[in-house]
Amino acid sequence: MKGAAAGGPRSALWFARDVPNLCSLAGLASAVLGIYFAVLGVFPAAMIGVIWSVVLDWLDGRIARGMNGRTAEQREFGAQLDSLIDVVSFGVAPAILLLSVGGFSPWFLPGAMAYLAAAAVRLSYFNVFGLADGSLYRGLALDNNAIIIVAVFSLQPMLDAPAFAIVVHATLMLLACLNIAPIRTPKLTGRWYYAIVVYAILASAFYGWRLFGAGF
Repeated sequence: MKGAAAGGPRSALWFARDVPNLCSLAGLASAVLGIYFAVLGVFPAAMIGVIWSVVLDWLDGRIARGMNGRTAEQREFGAQLDSLIDVVSFGVAPAILLLSVGGFSPWFLPGAMAYLAAAAVRLSYFNVFGLADGSLYRGLALDNNAIIIVAVFSLQPMLDAPAFAIVVHATLMLLACLNIAPIRTPKLTGRWYYAIVVYAILASAFYGWRLFGAGF
């Protein structure tokens, strides 16, 4: 059996405690917090959770590449875990944000379903075909969705609730199209990680100010 030792494969928890995987799980926790606050309608707190899930998603890869001695099984497990967490962080979380800004009206269900379906298709395609030319994504990477959504939510105080719901809906539909479109986008690595950390800090400061200023 593939990956099985004499007594069978190691336990799931043995793989989960690998440092990059712990980082991935921390990103999942951040995304779940974002979902929790999205359901409550506390969008500034939701944005903080969402943006840090991006930072942690990028960090796990940096940690993994810097580690020596990881086995092929650990790398494969980490890739599967990362992909499944991406479904939650960059698929489910934005879909729930859309439903929440729409007051959980059934009119927003088709958009949420379409967005989540595009996210699942996007990740499945990447898992099969990987990067193009080693440095380009086929279609817009899902983590970019979260970065854009966090920026879009800064418009919320400027618009009334129905108008903002339309903006969010339109944004997610556009992103869904870009996720599965036959376009190539660069894989952001190297110094881009520091850029996303700075972005997350600034976004957290902005949404933290809104959170406490609004008296949530």
